Amino acid sequence: MAPAAGRDRGSAVVDFALVGSLVTLLFVAVVQVALVVHVRTTLVDCAAEGARWGARAGRTPDDGAARARDLVASELSRGYAARLGDGVRARRLDRAGVAVVEVTIRAPIPLVALLGPSGGLTVSGHAFDESQ
Repeated sequence: MAPAAGRDRGSAVVDFALVGSLVTLLFVAVVQVALVVHVRTTLVDCAAEGARWGARAGRTPDDGAARARDLVASELSRGYAARLGDGVRARRLDRAGVAVVEVTIRAPIPLVALLGPSGGLTVSGHAFDESQ
Protein backbone atom coordinates (compact mmCIF):
# COMPACT_ATOMS: atom_id res chain seq x y z
CA MET A 1 0.00 0.00 0.00
CA ALA A 2 1.19 3.52 -0.85
CA PRO A 3 1.70 5.94 2.01
CA ALA A 4 -1.02 8.59 2.55
CA ALA A 5 1.36 11.41 1.64
CA GLY A 6 1.67 10.07 -1.89
CA ARG A 7 -2.05 10.43 -2.59
CA ASP A 8 -2.11 14.11 -1.61
CA ARG A 9 0.72 15.09 -3.94
CA GLY A 10 -0.36 18.08 -6.11
CA SER A 11 -3.45 18.91 -4.06
CA ALA A 12 -1.91 22.17 -2.79
CA VAL A 13 -1.84 23.52 -6.34
CA VAL A 14 -5.54 22.76 -6.82
CA ASP A 15 -6.39 24.24 -3.42
CA PHE A 16 -4.43 27.39 -4.24
CA ALA A 17 -6.15 27.77 -7.63
CA LEU A 18 -9.64 27.36 -6.16
CA VAL A 19 -9.12 29.60 -3.13
CA GLY A 20 -7.08 32.14 -5.10
CA SER A 21 -9.76 32.56 -7.74
CA LEU A 22 -12.45 32.98 -5.07
CA VAL A 23 -10.42 35.58 -3.18
CA THR A 24 -9.69 37.43 -6.44
CA LEU A 25 -13.38 37.47 -7.35
CA LEU A 26 -14.33 38.83 -3.93
CA PHE A 27 -11.62 41.50 -4.13
CA VAL A 28 -12.81 42.67 -7.56
CA ALA A 29 -16.42 42.76 -6.30
CA VAL A 30 -15.46 44.92 -3.31
CA VAL A 31 -13.49 47.30 -5.54
CA GLN A 32 -16.45 47.54 -7.93
CA VAL A 33 -18.90 48.34 -5.13
CA ALA A 34 -16.50 50.98 -3.82
CA LEU A 35 -16.33 52.55 -7.30
CA VAL A 36 -20.12 52.67 -7.63
CA VAL A 37 -20.47 54.27 -4.19
CA HIS A 38 -17.74 56.80 -5.02
CA VAL A 39 -19.36 57.74 -8.34
CA ARG A 40 -22.81 58.09 -6.74
CA THR A 41 -21.46 60.27 -3.93
CA THR A 42 -19.57 62.45 -6.40
CA LEU A 43 -22.69 62.84 -8.57
CA VAL A 44 -24.78 63.85 -5.53
CA ASP A 45 -22.17 66.48 -4.67
CA CYS A 46 -22.06 67.76 -8.26
CA ALA A 47 -25.87 67.99 -8.41
CA ALA A 48 -26.02 69.86 -5.09
CA GLU A 49 -23.29 72.29 -6.14
CA GLY A 50 -25.01 72.81 -9.50
CA ALA A 51 -28.28 73.59 -7.71
CA ARG A 52 -26.52 76.09 -5.44
CA TRP A 53 -24.90 77.71 -8.47
CA GLY A 54 -28.20 77.92 -10.38
CA ALA A 55 -30.04 79.29 -7.33
CA ARG A 56 -27.74 82.28 -6.91
CA ALA A 57 -29.15 85.73 -7.67
CA GLY A 58 -28.63 86.56 -11.33
CA ARG A 59 -28.28 82.89 -12.38
CA THR A 60 -30.71 80.53 -14.08
CA PRO A 61 -31.33 76.83 -13.50
CA ASP A 62 -29.63 76.15 -16.84
CA ASP A 63 -26.47 77.74 -15.41
CA GLY A 64 -26.70 75.20 -12.58
CA ALA A 65 -27.02 72.30 -15.02
CA ALA A 66 -23.96 73.50 -16.94
CA ARG A 67 -22.01 73.85 -13.69
CA ALA A 68 -22.99 70.34 -12.60
CA ARG A 69 -21.87 68.91 -15.97
CA ASP A 70 -18.52 70.74 -15.69
CA LEU A 71 -18.02 69.39 -12.17
CA VAL A 72 -18.72 65.81 -13.30
CA ALA A 73 -16.15 66.25 -16.08
CA SER A 74 -13.52 67.55 -13.67
CA GLU A 75 -14.22 65.15 -10.77
CA LEU A 76 -14.76 61.87 -12.67
CA SER A 77 -13.73 62.16 -16.31
CA ARG A 78 -14.59 64.02 -19.50
CA GLY A 79 -15.59 60.76 -21.16
CA TYR A 80 -18.02 59.90 -18.37
CA ALA A 81 -19.49 63.42 -18.51
CA ALA A 82 -19.91 63.08 -22.29
CA ARG A 83 -21.88 59.87 -21.74
CA LEU A 84 -24.40 61.79 -19.64
CA GLY A 85 -25.87 63.32 -22.80
CA ASP A 86 -29.01 65.20 -21.80
CA GLY A 87 -28.98 63.49 -18.42
CA VAL A 88 -28.30 66.74 -16.52
CA ARG A 89 -31.45 68.79 -16.07
CA ALA A 90 -32.36 71.74 -13.91
CA ARG A 91 -35.68 73.34 -13.08
CA ARG A 92 -37.22 75.80 -10.69
CA LEU A 93 -39.78 74.30 -8.30
CA ASP A 94 -42.23 75.67 -5.76
CA ARG A 95 -42.00 73.79 -2.47
CA ALA A 96 -44.52 75.02 0.12
CA GLY A 97 -44.38 78.55 -1.27
CA VAL A 98 -40.59 78.65 -1.49
CA ALA A 99 -38.78 78.74 -4.84
CA VAL A 100 -36.22 75.96 -5.10
CA VAL A 101 -33.79 75.02 -7.87
CA GLU A 102 -33.41 71.30 -8.49
CA VAL A 103 -30.60 69.77 -10.55
CA THR A 104 -31.08 66.12 -11.54
CA ILE A 105 -28.34 63.92 -12.99
CA ARG A 106 -29.10 60.62 -14.74
CA ALA A 107 -25.85 58.73 -15.23
CA PRO A 108 -24.70 55.24 -16.17
CA ILE A 109 -23.81 52.79 -13.43
CA PRO A 110 -20.05 52.17 -13.71
CA LEU A 111 -19.87 48.38 -14.02
CA VAL A 112 -16.36 48.04 -15.42
CA ALA A 113 -14.21 51.08 -14.67
CA LEU A 114 -16.48 54.00 -15.69
CA LEU A 115 -18.33 52.02 -18.38
CA GLY A 116 -21.83 50.68 -17.93
CA PRO A 117 -25.47 50.85 -19.01
CA SER A 118 -26.86 54.35 -19.44
CA GLY A 119 -29.45 55.85 -17.15
CA GLY A 120 -28.79 53.65 -14.14
CA LEU A 121 -28.15 56.26 -11.41
CA THR A 122 -30.47 59.20 -10.77
CA VAL A 123 -29.44 61.77 -8.18
CA SER A 124 -30.62 65.30 -7.48
CA GLY A 125 -29.59 68.38 -5.56
CA HIS A 126 -31.73 71.23 -4.27
CA ALA A 127 -31.09 74.81 -3.21
CA PHE A 128 -33.27 77.77 -2.22
CA ASP A 129 -33.60 80.29 -5.02
CA GLU A 130 -31.92 83.56 -3.96
CA SER A 131 -33.71 85.65 -6.59
CA GLN A 132 -37.06 85.54 -4.76
